[in-house]
Amino acid sequence: MVKLGKATPSISGDKKKDMKKSNLMQFLFSLLIILLINVVGYYIFTRFDLTSEKRYTLNKSTKKLLKDVDDIVYFKVYLEGDFPAGFKRLRNSTKEMLDEFRAYNDNIQYEFINPNTVTDKKEQMELYKQLVQKGLQPTNLEVKEKSGSTQQIIFPAVEVMYKGRSVPVQLLLNQFGVAPEEVLNNSIQSLEYNLSNAIRKLVVNYKPAIAFIQGHGELDGYETADIYNALNEYYRLERVTLNEQINSLTDHKVDSTGKVTVRNKFKAIIVAKPDSAFSEKDKFILDQFVMYGGKVLWLVDPVFASMDSLRTSTVTPAITLDVNLTDLFFKYGVRLNTNLVQDMASLPIPMVTGQVGGQPKIGLVPWLYFPIITPTQTHPIVKNLNAIKTEFISSIDTIETGAKNKKTVLLTTSNYSRLINTPAMIDLEAMRKQPDERLFNKPFLPVAVLVEGIFESNYQHRMPAEITNDKTIGFKDLSKKTAMIFIADGDIIKNQFDYTKGYPYPLGYDKYTRQMFGNKEFILNCVNYLCDDSGMMSVRSRELKLRLLDKSKIEKYRIRYQVINLIAPLVILALFGIIYAYFRKRKYTRK
Repeated sequence: MVKLGKATPSISGDKKKDMKKSNLMQFLFSLLIILLINVVGYYIFTRFDLTSEKRYTLNKSTKKLLKDVDDIVYFKVYLEGDFPAGFKRLRNSTKEMLDEFRAYNDNIQYEFINPNTVTDKKEQMELYKQLVQKGLQPTNLEVKEKSGSTQQIIFPAVEVMYKGRSVPVQLLLNQFGVAPEEVLNNSIQSLEYNLSNAIRKLVVNYKPAIAFIQGHGELDGYETADIYNALNEYYRLERVTLNEQINSLTDHKVDSTGKVTVRNKFKAIIVAKPDSAFSEKDKFILDQFVMYGGKVLWLVDPVFASMDSLRTSTVTPAITLDVNLTDLFFKYGVRLNTNLVQDMASLPIPMVTGQVGGQPKIGLVPWLYFPIITPTQTHPIVKNLNAIKTEFISSIDTIETGAKNKKTVLLTTSNYSRLINTPAMIDLEAMRKQPDERLFNKPFLPVAVLVEGIFESNYQHRMPAEITNDKTIGFKDLSKKTAMIFIADGDIIKNQFDYTKGYPYPLGYDKYTRQMFGNKEFILNCVNYLCDDSGMMSVRSRELKLRLLDKSKIEKYRIRYQVINLIAPLVILALFGIIYAYFRKRKYTRK
């Protein structure tokens, strides 16, 4: 007896030829499509970003800036070496951002440098000194090892060079009271703005004009030296005394037909801590500057209080400081209140705290009248900023007006603050007492407000006909679309000055605590936002989400995750092989 088994199907020669021909045609067709895509891609540049937060999509203003780069922009990135995971993310994100820049312009070139490869201590210290002189700030990094921890000096910074000039860029933000992982996250979010801003400083030739207003006791050149130098990188700066001259801020030109053209001389003006009253004519000049689209950064103290008098006495009065701007501000939609803010989050100042060996002992004691403002808003002006130090700051109220404008609170106090109405006596001895937290029940008081849109003139329906009808004056009672920022503290823009050595401290640096606050970046952002035509400030609103691992779960379930990562791929591969073999056998086995 002969048992008959299942016969395997045979493939004829013609079918084999047809299959080979079909496979060859599919191969050639696929090759043709790939070649066609490459040819089209050579002439039409585009990129596809499939990430949820558009991590690899540059802002339109950044693309426009890169398009205008006509020569090599070279980035020396000093963030290279053996770092913890967080700094590796910052390093990799910096490289990815520079690769994105280079994708839009081949003139963007870079290299990563490890300054710690120099083994000779003397040469290493000389290199560190050179980097610091270039404006690159080091960070003392603590590296944890099995045997303990070691200290390592790193430079999370970039030197950007273009046509013989260079600017420094700090990659790691300096944020007071923020967790290290959040600082790294914020630093990565700020990469596009910081790097593109450095290019902007180097390649953009046109600089808008900005004026510091003088003549009413405003801060002098010594007190604004640092911010003046910082703004000078972006703008053409002047110091202007109004002196009741109608053409101090605007040009009035009359053509042959008698038509008057009024144009602002400046993109924006800064009024920094006036201490004497503005005349009505000067107010009118400021008002008309706004009506013709001018931007204003107001830094005004509604209350007079000084630390100078506390050097000779333990008490000093806090009184209303009237600079005759109240009605102007009210018309624009804000009111600077005649009070002082006390805050539990405050800057310490030196004070005699006792006696040691018959000599006075000096210590740093929190001074409640110097609130430290931690920006919590998401507006581009204050996003990812370091804490800001203030001195005798007041609160601000917003007021509804008939004009169409939008008000945005930029800075607020902490949730433990209170108000001191004036007139009042400021007593230095009160620092020796523990403050009662129950009294600090006015949380999140606004102290800086942005108002943007259309404004009504303060002199609407108030001017005589001979002025409103005078074409040479060009009176306007309704503004063009513009913006203003109101800050109830003039000291935010004031730098400390070493008069013995003749140089200013950086704006935001406190010589007593030796801490660096975010005052300079805040003022720069305010002015950049007011003057921004290219949309650079919109880059600051970008938010990248870092999916950080939960360290506690990693430690607790370490073995489980290791086993899953090791076994799961093998199991998936084995299942795929079994399923593939099953269907292949089913396809080619005759039933």
